[in-house]
Amino acid sequence: MTETHVSKRLGRDFDRFWLAQTTSAVGSQIGDLAVPLLAVVVLHATAAEAGLVGVARWLPFLLLALPLGVIVDRRRRRPVLIAADAARAALIIVLVAVAVSGSLTLPVLLGLIFVIGAFTVAFEVAYQSFLPTVAARDRLEAANGRLQATASAAQVGGPGLGGWLVQTLTAPWALLSQAVTYAVSAVALIGIRAGEPDPLRERRGALAELREGLSFVRRDRYLVSLVGFSAIYNLFAQWITVLLLVHAVRELGLTAGHLGLVFSLGAVGAVVGAAAAPASVRRFGVGPVLIACAGAESLVLGALPFVDAAWSTPVIVCVLVGVFAVNGAGTSLSSVVALTLRQLRTPDLLLGRVNATVRWISYGVVAIGAGLGGLVGEALGTRAGIAAGCVGVALTVVWVAASPLRTVRTTASIALG
Repeated sequence: MTETHVSKRLGRDFDRFWLAQTTSAVGSQIGDLAVPLLAVVVLHATAAEAGLVGVARWLPFLLLALPLGVIVDRRRRRPVLIAADAARAALIIVLVAVAVSGSLTLPVLLGLIFVIGAFTVAFEVAYQSFLPTVAARDRLEAANGRLQATASAAQVGGPGLGGWLVQTLTAPWALLSQAVTYAVSAVALIGIRAGEPDPLRERRGALAELREGLSFVRRDRYLVSLVGFSAIYNLFAQWITVLLLVHAVRELGLTAGHLGLVFSLGAVGAVVGAAAAPASVRRFGVGPVLIACAGAESLVLGALPFVDAAWSTPVIVCVLVGVFAVNGAGTSLSSVVALTLRQLRTPDLLLGRVNATVRWISYGVVAIGAGLGGLVGEALGTRAGIAAGCVGVALTVVWVAASPLRTVRTTASIALG
């Protein structure tokens, strides 16, 4: 089946949703590089302070994902998405203005990052819950593959563009492009015409509805397995990422341009992984694919502590590109499969709360990983801290291999009737 035929089957509303997700993903990739560099280069943040930046970015998932899941199930999801995009664009403009005026301090940066993160939580919970509205359930695997592929493509262009913008315009001005992408995303979402199903009627208290979402996930062994997979990986991967940025600038002598190049070229693997997801599942089965992905995305990070500052810059860049290409292929492929399984296992009226529960755990631990990584890096040094994170991330493989996921053959085989 050609790409054009797939696009026609998914429909115009999906195309608008796809555009919104793509532009938002590009902006997020720019911000993910520009904000930490803003802290390290402009505010001269230490490893522990860089960890605090990561905590501020991800703590909203831990604090707000569950209540926002209830809100998303009680309301139309498209207006939530539009409001979240508009708010993030406005707040980033405020951050740029404060930084350019010379008034930026670490507490101000942390506060703005936290508030922007709160709207990101709302967007993420509503986004995954809104997808079945613009793509039929029997086309979810194709839709998720398309979205993950373009998110991965954004990883190719976003960091490179972000690194170039930081290098030429400085980090504050580079963030303006992120605000523009969120504004474009909001406009694309406004153009969607698909009618949403009736939201959950408010017949019970918010706590009762929240417990319903938690209980649904807790009782489903496949959902528990998927949550554990992402939680273990995300905790230690963020631990490593926080320290790697500091280590790359301070110890390896890399510039913002070098880092943008590393993440851009490395993300080619993510594009390949997302595109290969449907064919890989058909040929090998869900279980073997997820185990292989866990191994690829986790174990390859073990090469990072061995990268030596005595190597030439081109060699360092090439090695890092190889590591992140393999890592990206594994994370991208597993994300497509995991998201499809979750959507197929969950009734529409529970999607907001189930997605929120998953985000609460799998993204909430990222804040913990960022804080722990910063503290360990401060105590042991960035290289030893990265090595400790690599030991932890290897536990992902053990979890997936021991879980019920290993026996699943097709996504349809565990879908709800």
